[in-house]
Amino acid sequence: MKIILKSIFTLCLISAQLNLASAQDTAIISTDTIVSIPDTIQEIENNNDTTKDEELTAEIKEIPAVKISPIHITQPVKSSPPAKKVIKDTQQATEPLAKDTTPLIRSSRDTLTQKTDSLITELNEKLEEEATESEESDFKKILTGNNIFYSIVLLLIGYFIIRVITFLLNALAERSTTYRIAFKGSIPIVKIIGWVIILTLIIMVIFQPTASTMLAFSASIGVAVGFASQDILKNIFGGIVILLDRPFVSGDKIEIDKYYGEVVEIGLRSTRIVTPDDSLVAVPNAVMMNSSLSNSNSGEPNCQVVAEIFLPITIDAIAVRKIATQAATVSKYIYLEKPIVILFINEVNNNHTFYKMKVKAYVMDIRDEFKFKSEMTELIIKELVQQNILDGKF
Repeated sequence: MKIILKSIFTLCLISAQLNLASAQDTAIISTDTIVSIPDTIQEIENNNDTTKDEELTAEIKEIPAVKISPIHITQPVKSSPPAKKVIKDTQQATEPLAKDTTPLIRSSRDTLTQKTDSLITELNEKLEEEATESEESDFKKILTGNNIFYSIVLLLIGYFIIRVITFLLNALAERSTTYRIAFKGSIPIVKIIGWVIILTLIIMVIFQPTASTMLAFSASIGVAVGFASQDILKNIFGGIVILLDRPFVSGDKIEIDKYYGEVVEIGLRSTRIVTPDDSLVAVPNAVMMNSSLSNSNSGEPNCQVVAEIFLPITIDAIAVRKIATQAATVSKYIYLEKPIVILFINEVNNNHTFYKMKVKAYVMDIRDEFKFKSEMTELIIKELVQQNILDGKF
């Protein structure tokens, strides 16, 4: 008898659990609801347990005191209808609550988003203000009276050192004919390197700015200088290109446009030339870069000198060539390691034909170019007069 009762009780429990599982699978409960669903489910399970106990008690009372065949055990146990009804009532009760709470949730989300955006905006403004204040404080720390004073002192010391080095190089260049061009050509490089070292010491040792301050200051200076001094920048870049490309160096004899003379200084803005009339001409480096120029010596201490002498068409060209060669050879300024060339050119002027003799010889020192030209012309004409090739009359 006990075994039968246990079997019936087990079958009832299995049937109730199956009905409860199917009811839970078909139930649709909104995720946005604020009702406590677990409490409702617990109540349903309690109701089911009570119902099952009552049904089991009733069935036990109806069982007669006779032997029950196995066929009565295999009959299906009906599911408990109150469980389904409670689940349905719970769903109907929670749906309006979910619908009513959806606008509230959306409004709370919008409010939270607005507050987040306002907080981010305020944070960005504070960060910008702090960055501006830090930059201002950095500039105040950098631009102090002591820093400015030490910078001026270092600039003056550097200026005098560069002047002394330049003076020594010029003195060595004037004393040595062989190394004159080398000493002269090193002066602009020494000046640029010296000023770069001085400015680097002032910035890195005295002011000691931060990387952000350097970037901000460089950007501001770059924009201001770019708009205000385009021509000066062109000349500066031209000077740098001249120093790197070296079409000429200090001490060379060059001709540009209508000016011919010796280069005495290559600056960042202009190049200075001394003409044969002892005039100092400053040519902007931008013009030097955009114009054609000729270099007489190309870094060598010697250069070619051309003397022109006009002669009648009846002269003996062979004798005159010999006299011109001897006159150029005996000059104290001649550079004998390069050849002497004599050329005769036929010229016609006012229906008169005559020779133009060109005597090409090299002077030992380019500083004596015009002295050599004058002496060579004097010696040739004097010898031609003594040989009666020229009559000496005007």
